Amino acid sequence: MKPAIIGIPYDEQSSYMRGAAEAPPLIREAFHSAASNYWSESGIDLKSVEIFDAGDIEAVSGIAMMAKIDQEIRTLVDAGYCPISLGGDHAITFPIMRGIAAKHPRLSILHFDAHPDLYDEFEGNRYSHACPFARIMEAGLVERLVQVGIRTMSGHQRTQVERFGVEVIEMKNLREEMDLRFDTPVYISFDIDGLDPAFAPGVSHREPGGLSTRQALNIINRIDVPVAGADIVEFNPRQDHTGVTAFVCAKLLKEIAAKIITTSR
Repeated sequence: MKPAIIGIPYDEQSSYMRGAAEAPPLIREAFHSAASNYWSESGIDLKSVEIFDAGDIEAVSGIAMMAKIDQEIRTLVDAGYCPISLGGDHAITFPIMRGIAAKHPRLSILHFDAHPDLYDEFEGNRYSHACPFARIMEAGLVERLVQVGIRTMSGHQRTQVERFGVEVIEMKNLREEMDLRFDTPVYISFDIDGLDPAFAPGVSHREPGGLSTRQALNIINRIDVPVAGADIVEFNPRQDHTGVTAFVCAKLLKEIAAKIITTSR
C-alpha cells in the first residue's frame, strides 16, 4: 500500500483549548519546506515516491464528523492507500480506526501520548479526545493496544487498562533497550504531547517529563511489520510560537511514510 496524506481539521472534542484544527496546512508546509529535504533516515527519497495528498476533510459539527471521517478513510483504504491523518484532536482516531479495521481484521495500535485517553466519558462526553481508545477497545477494532510515554494515569484509567488489557509503558518505566515486537500490522497514533514540551511546545496539554524526538523515532524505526496507517494529532499551532513543533510533526510524517513504504515491500 502507498502512503496518502489526509488532513482532518477538527478539534470540536477538545476539552481544554482549541487550535488543533489549524494544524494540517502547517504540517504540510513544514514537510515541503526547503529547510530540510525528503530523505528519510532509512534512505528513502520521498520526493521520488508518489505520496497522494487527499487534501482536508471538510469539517462538520458533532457526531456527523465521526461518520464522515470513517467514510473518507475507507475510501482511501479501498483505493489501495495507507492513510496518514493530520489532526486535529485525538477524537479523530476512533472513526479512523473504524475505517482502517474494515481492511485489517488483525491489527495492533502503537500509541504515543502523555495521556492514556481511556476515559469511559470525560466531562459527560463519550467522544471527547480523552476517550478514543476506550471506544476503540469496546468496539473490538484491534487485538492489541500498546501505549508509550504515558505520565498522567488516573485511577479510573488504570481500571480501564485492566479492563481492556492495554499494555502501558509509562514514561517512568521506559528503557532505551526496549524493543517492541508485533505479530500483526500496526497502526501508529501519535499525540504530539507524548513528546516532552522541550521538544514540542505547540500543544494544548504540556506535560513535562516526556519522550525526546529521538526516542520516539527510534521506536518507530524498529517496527518490522506492515504499518497500516497513522495519525499525528494534538499539534496546536496557537501554542507553537517558534514553529518548531510543526517541523517535529513533519519529521514524524516523513519517517512514518518511509516506514509504510519499507514494510510493505
